[in-house]
Amino acid sequence: MRNWSSEHRSWQQRGGYGGYYIPQNTFSIYFGSQHFFRFQSRPVMYLGYPRFSYGGFSFLIVDPWPESWPVNWYDSDDVYVDYDDYDSGYYLIDRRQPSIRLAISVVM
Repeated sequence: MRNWSSEHRSWQQRGGYGGYYIPQNTFSIYFGSQHFFRFQSRPVMYLGYPRFSYGGFSFLIVDPWPESWPVNWYDSDDVYVDYDDYDSGYYLIDRRQPSIRLAISVVM
């Protein structure tokens, strides 16, 4: 079983972000805290990581989600994709618990 508190790491702690970058003009149209969405179904596994698509891009969730989230969080919670300039990487954020950020990677 995965554990949020022991497995979560920022992109800075991971040695930097190494995925694809979303162009800024596209990012501002589809992503950020004002563009939230729900998965509607559990993310599918791809290369050992949960994968989801949104805004024309595919993402891998590289952090575990917290045990405190409901079992059906992907169907019940509003989430959004944001970029952290300090960490230089992307995160999936649940609007109910915005302090918890799951590191995600853009894949093509």
